[in-house]
Amino acid sequence: MNTGQPIILADRIDKEFLPFVTKPARYIGGEINQIKKNLSQCQLSYALCFPDVYEVGMSNTGMAIIYDVLNSIDSTAAERVFAPWSDAEDILRQKQIPLFSLESKAALKSFDIVAFSITSELCYTNILNMLDLGGLDVRSKNRSEDDPLVIAGAGMANCCEPIAPFIDLFVLGEAEHTVVQLTELIKAQRQAGTTKKQILLAVAKQFNWAYAPCLYEFQYDGEKITAFQPLEPGLPTEFENAVVDDFENAPVPLRPIVPFPQIIHERVSIEIMRGCPGRCRFCQASYCRRPVRYRSGEKIFELAKAACHATGFDTVSLLSLSTADYPHLEEVVARLHEYFNDKYVGISMPSLRVDQQLKLLPALLTSVRKSGITIAVEAATEKLRKIINKPLKDSDLFDAVSAAFGAGYKQLKLYFMVGFPGENMQDIAQIVRLSHELAKLRKAVDHRTANINITISWLVPKPHTPFAWLPQKPKQYFEDAKELILQEKKKLRAKSLQFKFHDIERSILEAALARGTRKAADVIETAWQKGAKFDLWNECFNAAIWQEAFEKHGLNLEDIAQRQFQVDEILGWQHLGGPEKSYLLKHLDQAMSLVEE
Repeated sequence: MNTGQPIILADRIDKEFLPFVTKPARYIGGEINQIKKNLSQCQLSYALCFPDVYEVGMSNTGMAIIYDVLNSIDSTAAERVFAPWSDAEDILRQKQIPLFSLESKAALKSFDIVAFSITSELCYTNILNMLDLGGLDVRSKNRSEDDPLVIAGAGMANCCEPIAPFIDLFVLGEAEHTVVQLTELIKAQRQAGTTKKQILLAVAKQFNWAYAPCLYEFQYDGEKITAFQPLEPGLPTEFENAVVDDFENAPVPLRPIVPFPQIIHERVSIEIMRGCPGRCRFCQASYCRRPVRYRSGEKIFELAKAACHATGFDTVSLLSLSTADYPHLEEVVARLHEYFNDKYVGISMPSLRVDQQLKLLPALLTSVRKSGITIAVEAATEKLRKIINKPLKDSDLFDAVSAAFGAGYKQLKLYFMVGFPGENMQDIAQIVRLSHELAKLRKAVDHRTANINITISWLVPKPHTPFAWLPQKPKQYFEDAKELILQEKKKLRAKSLQFKFHDIERSILEAALARGTRKAADVIETAWQKGAKFDLWNECFNAAIWQEAFEKHGLNLEDIAQRQFQVDEILGWQHLGGPEKSYLLKHLDQAMSLVEE
């Protein structure tokens, strides 16, 4: 790892870079509440990298927490690095300016640790691009002893094999405490003069949430894995997600950074609950982020008050995987409203789940923004909802929406997913009919039909879920479903319904990468070399590049996405945290028995 003085690029950035980019505020740093330490005086320095643009990365609560935690450690510094947009990348490459941090304008190679937060498979090419822009070889095996240690965490760490050859160490699960333990161990190892491999070995032997891919190998028979084994004696072959037991007192930034440019979620975000009581069979987070833990109402209030006074944000967002399941939600909202109402600070509650609780909320949410309410219905029929383990009754859904309209909400946003086992075209057409009926419920309030924005996504069978063994539906199935939905809307003359569809080819790529093995790394690198990056962005995603990359390595993208796994085969992610295989298979059996009814 780096042992020299940091390379500070401030002068070059001011003169050769910022005057030529379209959105310089993304790259200048210096925001209110940023933390800047003297890198040359710190024992260990982290470049916290988010593989997307500033506006997206600055909205990520996990990254904000880790930034705050690391900077609270003596003699440790953490600075932010985001993926430069294409115009900025062109200038960096043209003028040979390496990728840099916002706080000190230090070159990426100046840091001891380059740490990525990975929330989507479609960010993989951005990781390679950032490493390359920072002057680092994308392959771990080709990086030198003086290069930074490259680590990664967040949701994709639980299915990380497709990018394992690019990363030195993965941190599984919740990182508030693990990054502190990791920091102290690495400091001690460095003082002892150990090599990077010796550091990785020490970490792997001490922590069951740390996975160093270079210390393990797979054996294959075709596409099937026949063995997963360590290359050094005494190493574990199964890993666990780190869990913060005392969630009540888990770290939260009391002085969040106030961005200069407007970001996606410009608000104070307070996580009120971790984990989800539900077990929707398509949802990786509900199976990997366990157990369920709650913050007290008093703690939530104090955190919200401190963060608002330190930022001036006009919204407090109460975050969780299922906010309506928080047991003291009504009291918390009432207290926040009482304190913030005269300060013109509103309360936002994403991730609301429709059930008996939700019907009670609209009457209490006098301080919540009334522009619209969002509900993830997922499936339009009760049978399908039982199959996916989201037992929502139509009567509860109608009661909740009626109550929302009665409380002053004008618009409704619905999320549905297509591609579930047991689904048929009638189920898909019902998405339009159900949405149309919900829109008409507003007539009882003001004699007008509500505008409903409906987002349709395509099922990606995710690792660590019961549906992980199942094939994704073929591309033609999704195209037929999309056409049917639009035809049904026209048939019903449902002009108040506005449908937005996820890109089908992008969902197929996501399915192929999500359940991939290390063999997918060659495809990812080839796609990046051909120009793939910002694959989450409509204006950047190029399906043809990925098709060519898979074909170059003798693979068929759609065949991989549609692969059905046998229940007795070794899965490429089963060693990486998550529930027991037997538990997931029990859920799968229950789902398939409902399909057959």
